[in-house]
Amino acid sequence: MEWKEITTADEWAKLLEQSAERGVVVLKHSTTCPVSSNALNEYDQYLQGNPNSAIDYVLVKVIESRPVSNQIAEDLDVKHESPQIIYVKDKQKYWTASHWAVTTEHMAAVLD
Repeated sequence: MEWKEITTADEWAKLLEQSAERGVVVLKHSTTCPVSSNALNEYDQYLQGNPNSAIDYVLVKVIESRPVSNQIAEDLDVKHESPQIIYVKDKQKYWTASHWAVTTEHMAAVLD
């Protein structure tokens, strides 16, 4: 399974609405941060395993798509961090982790 990059507020708004019926995991990723690079590797490892197929997986580059990143933080009432993973269901934050807590094992424990 692979993640899809979202770059617009409209894409985010649709995902947020759809989360009422299908969960979505958002990885907020900084392309300039080594910790974020590690988190992206962990995300990819989780998706190469046996990920929960009832969830959509997306990525937001926090520098390149700052307005989307900010909108996510505002809509979910979650303090922005990077890297940060957020599981959204029923139009609200269900779980979040940041920095070194973004691991394949942590994702599997929450999402599977």
